Amino acid sequence: MSAASSSTRVCVGQFAGAHGVRGLARLKPFTAVADDVVRYGPVESEDAARRFALELVGRAKGVLIVRVEGVGDRDAASALTGTRLYVARDRLPAPADGEFYFADLIGLSVAAPDGAPLGAIRAVQDFGAGTLLELTLADGSAVLVPFTETVVPAIDLARRSAVIALPAGLLDPAHPDGDAAQDEDAA
Repeated sequence: MSAASSSTRVCVGQFAGAHGVRGLARLKPFTAVADDVVRYGPVESEDAARRFALELVGRAKGVLIVRVEGVGDRDAASALTGTRLYVARDRLPAPADGEFYFADLIGLSVAAPDGAPLGAIRAVQDFGAGTLLELTLADGSAVLVPFTETVVPAIDLARRSAVIALPAGLLDPAHPDGDAAQDEDAA
């Protein structure tokens, strides 16, 4: 990543392909209000090497249709596919109480409710069924946990820490057939 650190910038969307033949692009917004991704002003690529001025021209099936300044044909719009778009953190509104920007969660140290250290939050994922936190555990392994109040009862951004109540059995070793380990005394 460039000199612009991910803690000072927030990913607000990603180009998802071309729309038509005149250089319009499909943009998947990561903002609470989809249209806000174009309201924050110019956005930039993850490496901060490219800036994009966006104009909202329409919406289609979970994406925004945008005109990108300097992009005039389908090939140029297609070449943007997969580019994640960032804005400076200070251009975003402060989150409401109990809400967080995903970028603020990445890197938080994680402890169990009894205070035992578990590891750190590596990433925040959403595959469509709800938000998941990807944890890197102290032994280097990774695990996904649901980002719910039950599993994540406390987050302290000032201390850069979170409490995570791992679901029962999550870290149990699996048998070779993929089933969770079972007590050998069970009938």
